[in-house]
Amino acid sequence: QVQLVESGGGLVQAGDSLRLSCACSGRTFSTYIMGWFRQAPGKEREFVTAISRSGSSTYYVESVKGRFTISRDNAKNTVYLQMNTLKPEDTAVYYCTASTALRLIAYTPAEYNYWGQGTQVTVSS
Repeated sequence: QVQLVESGGGLVQAGDSLRLSCACSGRTFSTYIMGWFRQAPGKEREFVTAISRSGSSTYYVESVKGRFTISRDNAKNTVYLQMNTLKPEDTAVYYCTASTALRLIAYTPAEYNYWGQGTQVTVSS
């Protein structure tokens, strides 16, 4: 059983930065596409970014391009989300996810097999 544990969320002001971390249990971390989704109150869960198994390919939703960076350390079984220039509209619960999909990157919730419990990010204006 894979367990994903997020950390690093919090309350920040607009323009600040945060780095989320997600630790993955097990010895097969490098076999998963890793992704981050977020869900704001009253809204559907939204894809934010994903990274391929090797870390060589990444994909971002348009609204975070140039501000967020996803990375992974396969030796540490950890994926990171560096969030810069945060905006109030980035406020949401952020979820770390792992996918076994047979493709380079996965984009939809249905393609992800494992989910963390989520970490709250609140950006005040």
